[in-house]
Amino acid sequence: MSFVIHFAFLGRTRRTECRALFEDYAGRIRRCAEVRVTEMRDASDAALARLKTHPAARWVLLDAAGRHCSSQDFARWLGNLRDRSTREVVFLCGDDRGFPDSFRARAEEAISLSALTMPHELARVILAEQIYRAFAILSRHPYAK
Repeated sequence: MSFVIHFAFLGRTRRTECRALFEDYAGRIRRCAEVRVTEMRDASDAALARLKTHPAARWVLLDAAGRHCSSQDFARWLGNLRDRSTREVVFLCGDDRGFPDSFRARAEEAISLSALTMPHELARVILAEQIYRAFAILSRHPYAK
């Protein structure tokens, strides 16, 4: 059984430099887990229903009001999910308008990447980097230092 990191994005990542950075980190994550990326055109209930996920997937919303944690805490949290046989973690990443209530209701928890406001395309890169960093921390890879 493999561990799946699923990025569910509202809208597309249009800036080529952000897309390139995201793809670089996604490639690194693929050494440790399967990676899926879904870009949804609209924030409708139908789009959410079409999202193909494992029935027991863990849904996590990226939200400025979510739980703040250090990279070490995030790594422990992700490692615990992986080690407790969670099959898939779905990270819901919004666009410049945020999320509709149905998306918020679907998420089991919310995390914040920073108290700072940042463009949603950059937040996607930061999320991917932090997931890669978490795997590096868990495997004691020198990248994490």
